[in-house]
Amino acid sequence: MRMSTSHCTIITAIAAFFLSAAILSAVGPAEAADALPPFKDDLFSKQSVLETGDDGAFEVIDYDEIRDINGRDQIPQKRVQQKYVALGIRKAQADETLSLDGIKLDVTRVGPAGNAAFTVIFIHGRDGDRRLGANDYSFGGNFNRLKNLAAGNGGVYYSPTVKSFDSSGVAAIAGLIRYASAQSPRRPIILSCASMGSQVCWGIARDSDSVKRLKGMLIMSGVTDPDFTRSAFYKAKLPLWFAHGSRDPVYTAANQQALFESLHKAKYPVRFTLFQTGNHGTPIRMIDWRKVLNWILAG
Repeated sequence: MRMSTSHCTIITAIAAFFLSAAILSAVGPAEAADALPPFKDDLFSKQSVLETGDDGAFEVIDYDEIRDINGRDQIPQKRVQQKYVALGIRKAQADETLSLDGIKLDVTRVGPAGNAAFTVIFIHGRDGDRRLGANDYSFGGNFNRLKNLAAGNGGVYYSPTVKSFDSSGVAAIAGLIRYASAQSPRRPIILSCASMGSQVCWGIARDSDSVKRLKGMLIMSGVTDPDFTRSAFYKAKLPLWFAHGSRDPVYTAANQQALFESLHKAKYPVRFTLFQTGNHGTPIRMIDWRKVLNWILAG
């Protein structure tokens, strides 16, 4: 029997509800680790680990430009091969301009505006805008996977345009965090920042109002905050994941790794992924979003 569009919508909503319930009810490490089911793991998650340390919190991943860019992209650095993307998720995508306490913020939203099981926010670096985090084909299709992992499991993903990486940019993202929390009360919010956008993450880490709404953060190819241990985020002991390329010419990996080591020594919930021979943009292309999100959701 053929089903009407309304029937399909109802069935989809019911499926999302049960997926959301499964995520929200994950109370132990074993259950929470599987909160987000596999999505193209054979293409994105089978990375060669060269080294591990610090009880598994530190890992070095094998990265090779010929294999991981030329062998993965139809047009190197511009368009990934079709098998890496699933474009049906675009039906849940919309460009919006939000009014957040007088601040206008352009965002691309993927997933439900309200009652989402969880929220993921990605902050771009210099010269970027909301289109970077919503591009299905760039960075090896990794943003398309993120969209499918979030919206495909009852969550919502936001890619905003950050006009500056100072206090004004921090205020705009603090507003987005409040908005997401109001739209989906008591649901996890995960903040991720890349490159210069990491300054926004560190600024948010100092804002106690934002921190009480957050579940964790991911910093990719970012700057180091030497005063992080004074922040509200640190005091709340929320999960923090670093990802960096070993040959990053913009922000050295050594500084970020030193911060990770001091945090791990203090028994803080932190992880570090180093991509061997990776450049500045390597973590955006190579980070295993499912692994990161599941670890933070389980925290």
